[in-house]
Amino acid sequence: MASEEIKNFGILGFPVGHSLSPKIHMAAFKAAGFPNYNYIAIPVQTGRLMLAVDGLKGLGFRGANVTIPHKSAIMKFLDAVDSDAMIIGAVNTLVNDGGMITGYNTDVTGFLKSLQQAKFLPEDCNAVMLGAGGAARAILWGLCKRRAGYVTIGVRNVKKAKVLENDFCVYGNVEVLDWQSDEFKETLQTADILINTTPLGMYPAVDEMPPIDLKLLPEGALVYDIVYNPAKTKFLQTAESLGYQTLNGLNMLLLQGEEAYRLFTGEMPDLEVMQKVLEDELNVTL
Repeated sequence: MASEEIKNFGILGFPVGHSLSPKIHMAAFKAAGFPNYNYIAIPVQTGRLMLAVDGLKGLGFRGANVTIPHKSAIMKFLDAVDSDAMIIGAVNTLVNDGGMITGYNTDVTGFLKSLQQAKFLPEDCNAVMLGAGGAARAILWGLCKRRAGYVTIGVRNVKKAKVLENDFCVYGNVEVLDWQSDEFKETLQTADILINTTPLGMYPAVDEMPPIDLKLLPEGALVYDIVYNPAKTKFLQTAESLGYQTLNGLNMLLLQGEEAYRLFTGEMPDLEVMQKVLEDELNVTL
């Protein structure tokens, strides 16, 4: 339904000029008949987050997205934090209701919806994740939320990643292993899904990939790389050459944006419009 009301949105990060969120959301607003909805990139340096949150309130912004490096640090300046975001320890979406700003994490929704689109059911599965950084927390919570049978996290530095195991073991069967260990290699042989949450293979370092022997995976396993640029990483190319079903990070990116739009407006966006912007900007086809 068309609206003449003025509403402002933005994305907070530093740097933030590379973000596709302004183009994606502006296209969706236009398609929905919101000509006076505005979405802008807002560079916010570390140490100025409290001022930025106060500024959103003072200027009457309806909402904002949050990107690197502020997803965790901004939480302490918010009036409320959604339960998913609290467990993950990061927010990527802010909604301002009458001066009260609540933080959400839409990555978990984007991840689970992307699995649904791929017709993969995480319930009772044996999942293997690579990496224990910020992105891993949303993926891990999604798997625990859908009651995955067992989640093994393969990493370079087990000691550093143990915090992830400790934080999430209360929600499911979670274990961190050295991804070069024999025990981890045995785990790969029973994996239903293997998910790369590391940036290895992301543009411009497209020749990199996690040091994993994909041939150890059983027939029928799904190989998922949350990297979306390039759309087909060396990791996914190798998996495809071995006959595995693959999934990249584009749908997760698109679907987390869909959820952010829903939180902003209370309505679902035209997903095809958002998808076309992504495809045009990244020169890919979803």
